[in-house]
Amino acid sequence: MRIWQCRRSLGAVWEPIFSPASTFSQPDPPGRHMSSYYPLPQQPVPPLKQTLDKYLMALRPLVSEEELEYSMKQVKEFGKSGGIGELLQEHLEKRARKMPNWITDWWQQSAYLENRLPLAVHSNPAVVIPKQDYNDWRGQLRFAAKLIAGVLDFKNKIDTHTLVVEYMRGKPLCMDQYSKIFSSCRVPGPKHDSILQHGRSRRGPTHITVVRNFQFFKLDVYNSDGSPLTVDQIHMQLLKVRSHSWKTDKEPLGVLTSDHRNTWGQAYNTLMKDKLNRDSVRAIQSSIFTICLDASVLKFSQEKYTSRIAAQMLHGGGSYSNSGNRWFDKTLQFIVGEDGSCGLIFEQATAEAPPIANILDHVLDYCENPETIRAPMIPLPLPQKLYFYITPEIKRDIEHAKQNLDILINDLDISCFIFRNFGKSFPKKNDLSPDSFIQVALQLAYFRMYGELCATNESASLRWFHLGRSETVRSATVEALEFVMAMEDTEKEVDIKLALMRKAIDAHSKCTEEALLGQGIDRHLLGLKLQAIEEGISIPKIFMDTSYAVATHWKILTGQVAARTDCVMCFGPVVPDGYAVCYNPMPQHINFSISAFNCCEETNAEKLSKYLETALTDMQNLISPSQEES
Repeated sequence: MRIWQCRRSLGAVWEPIFSPASTFSQPDPPGRHMSSYYPLPQQPVPPLKQTLDKYLMALRPLVSEEELEYSMKQVKEFGKSGGIGELLQEHLEKRARKMPNWITDWWQQSAYLENRLPLAVHSNPAVVIPKQDYNDWRGQLRFAAKLIAGVLDFKNKIDTHTLVVEYMRGKPLCMDQYSKIFSSCRVPGPKHDSILQHGRSRRGPTHITVVRNFQFFKLDVYNSDGSPLTVDQIHMQLLKVRSHSWKTDKEPLGVLTSDHRNTWGQAYNTLMKDKLNRDSVRAIQSSIFTICLDASVLKFSQEKYTSRIAAQMLHGGGSYSNSGNRWFDKTLQFIVGEDGSCGLIFEQATAEAPPIANILDHVLDYCENPETIRAPMIPLPLPQKLYFYITPEIKRDIEHAKQNLDILINDLDISCFIFRNFGKSFPKKNDLSPDSFIQVALQLAYFRMYGELCATNESASLRWFHLGRSETVRSATVEALEFVMAMEDTEKEVDIKLALMRKAIDAHSKCTEEALLGQGIDRHLLGLKLQAIEEGISIPKIFMDTSYAVATHWKILTGQVAARTDCVMCFGPVVPDGYAVCYNPMPQHINFSISAFNCCEETNAEKLSKYLETALTDMQNLISPSQEES
């Protein structure tokens, strides 16, 4: 039985960090690079009364009248003149004046590093890219070589300060995350984890980690003169890795990183007692990134292909499949399968989805047209195999981790599909936000399944601000409830339904805009709560209220990945009775992934997928009724 950690005490949950589709729509001004100086504004602390008013409005579609009435009393008490709310607000504003960003450190700790659930499924998002045009180990190594060269090409832009600054609606975005993605790794601890950053040193690491058949290799990817290895050189080195990793009877040490963080933390301390193990682990942690050379997986129908491969990218398929080819603590891992299945998985305490998607777009573009540089006639050293001393205690830890991971994998219910009726071009053509259109459709689908709305967490980027991370967009609005109820009322005329749909979409767009401007409610409420904890003040009753628990029990965790690549991102739910819904709106179709847990009888990923397809089509037909006939 899996133990679910209650995280409502901090009012924070893990979130996929995505951005609205329009985030990177603005062209970059010429000549503006990371080295350019941008006086990015500091993230504001919203006014207290504004947040409390919005909070009560957010409760309306989620709780009963009696619960709402009680919550209004708690909010009034918290926000009264001279009350605890004003005191905490004053101290929070003081904190904001002293720090580069008043919430980022707290957010990283509470949402990620203090979370003790396994990183596999529960936290690390994965991306599935289209199947590559090869189906044997030769094609696998050729593609992996080009991919590695593409990543190094992107890293060079960071190192030389030539990475073009990203813009959103004419304003520059904070680029700080890019300098933290490479040569970084999460480290388990007894109560909270930490982050190792090696890439910011003057002379950063020059190696990557390659793992095949559960065996890890340290592969230097730069020549002695500092130039990156060519594609041909990398390919030759990968051939050497393959020739030294034939044995398939090795212990899948990497599965240790998939376990509950406290359990892995204890096993980590045991593992690191031995010098051989310390040196090998540190080589993995400091590596620029990791390449996982996976074995082929069992063939399945084309209909189920993306769903099965998404599961492979999320967790490796189990202890007897490719899960031992992972180091889930590593910030960035690219997965290249022998059967042409490819993708990546990333740990997001350090990095969020938009920068990762940007790296992926660049790498795949590079793979289409890699630089053809003549390889220097210099003999390269053998890739260094990383050895581990497996004691009986470590062996037991591995067996327990294998059992726990296999249970988690069997519990995961994931459904990926392509909605082909339309893509983001259709809402745009009708002056509607594609993201808001999809979010309202998701509310309609959920309402049809359950007869109610639920707390829905969509993440918006705060990168307009210095060191900004994310804010929550609450998609379950009063306007969304009015619309979905009208859609189920057979006596309501189409014109009324259409007007309510537009109203719900506009309401979501407004919430998104407010979140992007740092005027959302969830980070502010979290900050007020953590400020009280830091000062040793009793947690205010507003946070102990049943309504607050309902409003932060995210039954739908959702977001979009704004990638040019025709890919789909996936991740697991954050509550046992919830869903995770990710989507990538392309111009003429939309890629979706929906996950749930089999342990909950009320959830069903495939069923929600069908309801979502129907909801999208029904909303399309409200705008263009003739399309239903055609």
